[in-house]
Parts: sequence; structure tokens; C-alpha cells
Amino acid sequence: MQGIMQGTIQELEHEAVSTRKMLERIPEDKFDYKPHEKSYSLRGLASHIVDGVEWGIPTLTEDVFVMDMEAWKPYAASDKEDLLATWDKNLAALIECMKNTPDEKLFVNWTMKDKKSGKTFMTMPRIAVLRAFIISHMIHHRGQLSVYLRMVDAPLPQVYGPTADEPEMMMMD
Repeated sequence: MQGIMQGTIQELEHEAVSTRKMLERIPEDKFDYKPHEKSYSLRGLASHIVDGVEWGIPTLTEDVFVMDMEAWKPYAASDKEDLLATWDKNLAALIECMKNTPDEKLFVNWTMKDKKSGKTFMTMPRIAVLRAFIISHMIHHRGQLSVYLRMVDAPLPQVYGPTADEPEMMMMD
């Protein structure tokens, strides 16, 4: 398979390696840590990262997604084992969905609406939603997670290069 989706899958897979390494470093005894009262807890932030990957599936399979904020229950990991297993499951499901999505479908607009008001939150080509709200969103929150990990004195894995905890440049998996 060649094309835009193949390149996007490769990008996601590359970023997912670093994201999983970061999730693996979370000390379970610090799940309730919050750097500020307005911040996510460590569990909440990690769960949001894991949950966010799954959102790529309705982006690729539905033309209009109606968000029911009153019924929505965000994922909350029960423990680190659950967190990692859910990450692996959600990532694999998204990649499989991506493999079954032809490039032409990436340029079709995708719309997200609010169930209660009927208002449209956004309408964008699927590729833009996939890149901005799934992949870049994951990367953004992974960056936040790295700060949380540093604040609880957990060792940081390499992402785009060495860290103080892994100073030797490593080959990416």
C-alpha cells in the first residue's frame, strides 16, 4: 500500500512507540498526582491519551459524529496493566481501520456535532482531523505527560533524542 494513508500510518506507529514507552514509565502509586488543582491527574492524562487514539475510528468510519456530552463517559484506567492493554487494543484497532480506509476518503469532510444543541463543532477533511485531533493531540498530551513524569521523578524515555535519563542516542523501534 502506498499513499497518504500509508504515510500517516507510519507516522502514527512511529509516535506510538514513544507514547507507549512514556505510559510504561508511569508509577502506579502516583496515579492521583496533579501538578495543579486545574490539571488532569496523572491517571486522567494518561487515560485521555489512550482514549484519544480510539477517536480516530469514528473519524474514518462516520461522516457525521454526534457527541452526546451528557452520556459520554471518558475512559479511566483502573491500573497500569489496564492502561497499557487498552492502549495496545485502541492503537491496533485504529491502525486496522486506517489500513482499510482508502486515500480518497481522507479528503471527504468529517463533521462533529453536539447532540444537545445540534451545533456543529467542526467540519474538516478527515485527514486534517486525523492529523490534528488524533495524532498531534496525542503528541501534545505526551509532552504534558513527560512533565508530569519528571515532576514525580520517573525516568523519561527518549522521544526525539536523548534525555537526562537515557543520554545515549537510541535507534527507534
